[in-house]
Amino acid sequence: MRAFEFILRRVLTAIFVLIGVSLITFAISHVVPTDTAALYLGSTRARPEDLERIRLKLGLDRPLSVQYAIYMGDLIQGDLGDSIATKRPVLQELTDRLPATLELLFFGMFMATLIGVPLGVLSARWQGTWADVIVRIISIVGVSMPAFYLGLLMQIAFFRNLDLFPLSGRVDSNLRFTNPIDPITSFFLLDTFLTSNWVAFKDVFHHLVLPGFTLAAYPIGLIARMNRAAMLEVLGQDYIRTARAYGIKERVVTYMYALKNAISPTLTVIGLTVAYALTGTFFVEVIFNWPGLGLFTVRSLLALDYPAIMGMTLLGASGYVLINLIVDLLQMWVDPRIRLQ
Repeated sequence: MRAFEFILRRVLTAIFVLIGVSLITFAISHVVPTDTAALYLGSTRARPEDLERIRLKLGLDRPLSVQYAIYMGDLIQGDLGDSIATKRPVLQELTDRLPATLELLFFGMFMATLIGVPLGVLSARWQGTWADVIVRIISIVGVSMPAFYLGLLMQIAFFRNLDLFPLSGRVDSNLRFTNPIDPITSFFLLDTFLTSNWVAFKDVFHHLVLPGFTLAAYPIGLIARMNRAAMLEVLGQDYIRTARAYGIKERVVTYMYALKNAISPTLTVIGLTVAYALTGTFFVEVIFNWPGLGLFTVRSLLALDYPAIMGMTLLGASGYVLINLIVDLLQMWVDPRIRLQ
């Protein structure tokens, strides 16, 4: 019952947060000095009667408060409006590109967790040694290296010089003729695995490596540093010294006792970095020409496509709130000492 009340409070809070985000974004997008009707027609030399017709169609002749009320009414019904650039429903544009972004996001965060957590344990276990110094250097470089610069370095090193991974894109264009992917879930890595299309699976995996690692670099450094700090605090507790005094193997003490109790703050960091990476994919998708939400949003910003910008902003805010809720529930499940307040 307490968990249900906690979830209900968070959902109600999220509703107010999203309303505030929508209000601020709507106001900012409508004060930009541009002619939306001309952008919709794709010409600044359109006839006045055509511009007036588009303004009436889009409701631009009404006061800003009325436009916002109409937008929120449509939003409740699941209508995010039509994109000015593509003339398609914004919801359709987002749902078409969401699987590509989520696949990149999940792959990058899987790499970050798989690498960051062991690095933090290694650094704490061998504190003050060369292993600790190397891990700290890796963490600092990962946190401080801009994604767009790291992506360019990865392309130069692994595509131009070593020719190990493809330069950009989600899949090789020749596969549609030789080994076409059956879009079951639109997650190409999963679809090729389910259909045993191993040639396409290998190609999709190769396309994921460079952008995935570029996206994972910052979370790796953050997770490693947080896990190291949490592990050092736990390893200094009395029950750890008692376990060692009883002759329990160091591996069991480190992973069964220390890591289990130190993972809670690391889970919080992982959740926050997942939410951060949802919007942090913008640079990565642009550099690697990844057909996801980031590339679509950047193009929408350049085109001043405010319905698309509004839709992506609300989607990002919703994802951030949802991920934080999941992290809170995971913390309660992992650590029984935590109580939902």
